[in-house]
Amino acid sequence: MNPFETLIRDDIRALSAYHVQDARGMVKLDAMENPYPLPETVRSDVGALAGRAELNRYPDGQAVELKARLREVMGIAPEAGLLLGNGSDEIIQIVAMALAKPGATLLSLEPSFAMFRMIAIFCGLRFVGVPLRADFSLDAEATLAAITQHAPALTFIAYPNNPTGNLFDADVIRRIIESSPGLVVVDEAYYVFSRASFFGHLLHHPNLLLMRTVSKLGLAGLRLGLLAGPPGLIRELDKVRLPYNVNVLTQAVATRALQDMPALRLQAEAICSEREKLFAALQALPGITPYPSQANFILFRISSAGRVFDALKQHGILIKNLHGTDPLLEGCLRVTVGTPEQNEQFITALQSILV
Repeated sequence: MNPFETLIRDDIRALSAYHVQDARGMVKLDAMENPYPLPETVRSDVGALAGRAELNRYPDGQAVELKARLREVMGIAPEAGLLLGNGSDEIIQIVAMALAKPGATLLSLEPSFAMFRMIAIFCGLRFVGVPLRADFSLDAEATLAAITQHAPALTFIAYPNNPTGNLFDADVIRRIIESSPGLVVVDEAYYVFSRASFFGHLLHHPNLLLMRTVSKLGLAGLRLGLLAGPPGLIRELDKVRLPYNVNVLTQAVATRALQDMPALRLQAEAICSEREKLFAALQALPGITPYPSQANFILFRISSAGRVFDALKQHGILIKNLHGTDPLLEGCLRVTVGTPEQNEQFITALQSILV
C-alpha cells in the first residue's frame, strides 16, 4: 500500500466507489435511461451547434438562456430561485456541503438513491436512514420520530423513489416538510413518468427545495440537474457551486433539445405504456414478484437473484442487481423499461433462464 493513502480520511477509505457496470455489447437496461434517440431534427441541429460552439471560451457562468428554457418547459415560477448542476449528483453535493456544520445530520429513507448516503459521508454529515415498510411505503410515524430525534439539517426524499419506483403519500411528505427544522429536498428525477410533483407547493414552504434532471428525458449524456426553491436559499447555495460547472455544449444542446419538449414527452408516454406491458409480462412469470412503478424501471423479486442476473448477462442483457444492498432488497433486481424490442429480448431471456 502506498503510505500516503493513510492521509485519506478513514470514512472515505472505508467506502466502495459507486460502481458503473461495463455495458459494451449489451442490451443496456440497468441505468434508467431513455432508450430512444433524440428526434432527427434535434440531432441535426445539435451537430450544427457543436460546430459553432465557442469551445475556446468559458461557458455562460449563469446559463441564462438555458435557465429561461427550463423555466418555460417545467413551469418554474419566475419568483423561484434556480440553480443548475453537473447532474443531480452535483446538486446533492452542493446542498450537503453548504449545510455541513459540525454535528449536522442528513436524513433520508432507505432504500433510496445511493448518492444521498455517499455524499453525506463525503461532506462529513452524519447520515440517518429511515427504513421503508416491507411494501416500500413510507413509514410516517418512524420518519417523523426520526426528525424529532435527530433534527436533521437536510432531508432528501425521492418522488418517485429509486430503486423501488413507487410514489410516497403526498400528505405524509407535506407533514415531513412542515415538521422539519431543516431543508427538505424532494428529488423529482422521474417526474415525467409519474406526472406527480411538488412544484405547486414550492413557494408555500420556506424550507422546501425541488430537484430535477433532464437525464430521464433522453439527455443523460449532458449531465444536467436543477434545483428550484426560495430565491434567498438558492443565492446562498449558489456560493458553493463551482464556476462554469455547466459546460458550453451542455448549455447549447439542452437549450435546443428542450425546445422539442412535446416530442420528449411523447417518448415518455411510450415508455409508460411499455412499463405496463413489461409489468404484466413479469407478473405472468412463475416465481417473480414485480412491484408497481411510477418511474421508468421496475423492481422485481426472484429467488437466486444473483444467478439470474449473471445468466441474463450471458444472454447479453444488463440490468441492476440490488440483492445485498439493503435488507428490504433481498432477492431484488431492477430492469429499466426499454424499447418494445429490448423488453421482448429481456423477457425471452428471462423465460429461458427460468425453465
